[in-house]
Amino acid sequence: MLDGSSSLIRSLGPQLKEWLPHQRWFAGKGRPLTDVSLVAATEVLPYGTGGGGAPGLLHLLVRARPHESGGCYQLLLGVREALPPELAPALIGRPSAGPLRGTAVYEALRDPRLTGLLLERLRTPGTLGPLRFRRERDATLPARSSPRLLDAEQSNSSVVYGNAAILKVFRRVEPGVNPELELTLALSRHGCSHVPPPLAWFAAGVDGGEPGDGSRTLGILQPYLAGTRDGWQLALRALAKGTDFTPAARALGRTTARVHTGLAEALPTCTLSRTDVERTAQSMAGRLEAASAAVPALRPYRTALLDVFRALTVLGSRRRALPAQRVHGDLHLGQALGPDGDRVPDGWTLIDFEGEPARPLAERRAPQPVERDIAGMLRSFDYAACQAPAAGPHSASSREWAAANRAAYCAGYAEACGRDPREDAVLLRAYETDKAVYEVLYEARNRPSWLEIPLSAIRRLAAPPHASPCSPPSA
Repeated sequence: MLDGSSSLIRSLGPQLKEWLPHQRWFAGKGRPLTDVSLVAATEVLPYGTGGGGAPGLLHLLVRARPHESGGCYQLLLGVREALPPELAPALIGRPSAGPLRGTAVYEALRDPRLTGLLLERLRTPGTLGPLRFRRERDATLPARSSPRLLDAEQSNSSVVYGNAAILKVFRRVEPGVNPELELTLALSRHGCSHVPPPLAWFAAGVDGGEPGDGSRTLGILQPYLAGTRDGWQLALRALAKGTDFTPAARALGRTTARVHTGLAEALPTCTLSRTDVERTAQSMAGRLEAASAAVPALRPYRTALLDVFRALTVLGSRRRALPAQRVHGDLHLGQALGPDGDRVPDGWTLIDFEGEPARPLAERRAPQPVERDIAGMLRSFDYAACQAPAAGPHSASSREWAAANRAAYCAGYAEACGRDPREDAVLLRAYETDKAVYEVLYEARNRPSWLEIPLSAIRRLAAPPHASPCSPPSA
């Protein structure tokens, strides 16, 4: 552990309070950051040990106030006497007091020398203070390669090593194993080929080789799938070229079903009682009420949408139980990778099993009906359809493209597991409605020009349920 931790955070506090709110992965935007407190500090590489101006690497877990209970942020800080020009944009600040007084403190993930050190730490399992580095048995880690930080970071940061591996660093961490590690580890050990297997990982606060509930998952190293594009990009390319995307959507449905089957076989499942279903429907209704209060355009459909959630409650009362299992939790076209070419993917790879980062970890780890994932993908087809040239939520071509691909996806799902999700129309409709309500609130706050996309779905979902959830929305 680092000596002088208290003085360290006191000296770094002003710089971190200025720097944190500007990071894309920081969740507290829009609220004043009043304090940064230290949870743990570890010198992965003490500053000055290499001589000749060699950098140091400091690992911090900090809480930013105001903050949600239990959560903290993971920071990897480089320390140098002076920054070379290429690292100047990574500067966080120069402490005027404390153990790092006068040094340049910067974002370490932008320094290839320090991200290379992280790979070497993962290559050799072991313990460093509260940090635990683990490597999957028989996993092949890449040789020394040129690391680069991906710019397209959201709630996490990712470093790619050559074209061989990618290290996902979780920024906001909570006590408990992250679903990204838990689910991909279970699937890979079960023999599922549709997810990138964990090669190595690191965590804080627990002994032993297996991920456990006492740890905070900090990062995962997985194979980097070069030569692929995500489903969103592939769908938009098909729309731009006017090519048929339904074979790819059908294949994506098959992949989703195989992953769901693998999760059900590898991890415990359960059934939702009548009370569980009622509670789920009440939560959906509560989110609708909150969104309706914030977005006036949603209010004309409130009564009809509440009926959708009441139908779910009735379903729960009529059926003895509903099956539930571990699911992806945030499935959409951007979470599926296919080959970057004109060949239709026969098998996709699903990524990012973390779930919705804004939701509590316990909720993300809870078993749920698979319809939640399916609804997320169906909504993604609607969004993609509206990105076509001269298209929009009301154009016939957009509605037809979305309906065709939604239907193909569900048909592919049925091919792989023998159960068509459209057969549970009440359940699927409820989850899709809940997702569309969330989208309305998000777009109203962040992308008002996109608000009409989820509102078009809201109008369809609020209409009498005479058609399949994969039918085209009315104009």
